[in-house]
Amino acid sequence: MFTLVLLLAPWFSQAEQKMTLGQWDVHYIVVNTSFLTPEVANQYDIVRSKYSALVNLSVLNNETLEAQNVAVSGTATNLLGNAQPLRFKKVTEGKAIYYLATFPFENADTYRFSISLQRGETTRTLKFQQKLFTD
Repeated sequence: MFTLVLLLAPWFSQAEQKMTLGQWDVHYIVVNTSFLTPEVANQYDIVRSKYSALVNLSVLNNETLEAQNVAVSGTATNLLGNAQPLRFKKVTEGKAIYYLATFPFENADTYRFSISLQRGETTRTLKFQQKLFTD
């Protein structure tokens, strides 16, 4: 996964966001899958397309900065109310844990994301909005 992070580094510096939810810092980014190199896309079983977006998030304990193993589920809903389920795949590399999901999108459409994070009795919901464009 370190490879994926390095290849997304230019976009992380501009587009990566963080939200604190209780004891967790949730880092997230949504990018067009066509930004990935064919090698990285193949390594993580991601289909590259100008009409496909990748949601990448990580959950860290905001005191220890340790990656958190959580159950992740969510939806991406456009402004017309068409919801798409996000099926996250957990990727572990060393001590890092990432959760990846892809979904198709329409050019210049705005999506509202609602992502549930659960660990034991603790459940938090990450909500954000992003406009997506084809490359």
